[in-house]
Amino acid sequence: MILPIVAYGDPVLRKKCKEIPKGYPKLEELLEGMWETMYNAKGVGLAAPQVGVPLRLFLVDTTPFADDEELSSDEQKQLNGFKKVFINAKIEEEVGEEWAFNEGCLSIPDVREDVKRKDTITISYVDENFKAHKETFDGLIARVVQHEYDHIEGILFTDKLSPLKKRMLKGRLNNISKGKIHVDYRMRFPNMKKGR
Repeated sequence: MILPIVAYGDPVLRKKCKEIPKGYPKLEELLEGMWETMYNAKGVGLAAPQVGVPLRLFLVDTTPFADDEELSSDEQKQLNGFKKVFINAKIEEEVGEEWAFNEGCLSIPDVREDVKRKDTITISYVDENFKAHKETFDGLIARVVQHEYDHIEGILFTDKLSPLKKRMLKGRLNNISKGKIHVDYRMRFPNMKKGR
């Protein structure tokens, strides 16, 4: 089932999310809904708070990035078919050079900005079967995982911008929270006037 994506300004996007206990009811249903919602919105990642659920859960599928001709064939191979569920994730380490990449977010449509992040991360998490993993990712995969991980910490990519950039975006962000934007996927706007 396609779920509405929560827009910028909703308090759920600012919550530090709760861990998911083993045996959490309807987890499979939630995951199915999140995958369907993410693909419908043409995203490469989606976190539970983005569908209004303040849990430490996000999913990633970097396959759409594999078509980028500027990437090496090794990078394309790495991105193609990288599809994972991250539950109760914790970034253990972020290392390497900081590099800028133009990021966007399904909760903040039509806003894209360069965000600097470290190149390599080590993250521990459990998958949808509650099997424990500790893995190291770099490049674009690390970037997508960092972006989604920020969501479960109550952080948005716009928080990482300079004060000047934030001021310049303020009006656009307010319009998003009021629903004054056209999107081709279902959204829930926190400050939308009733009857519009």
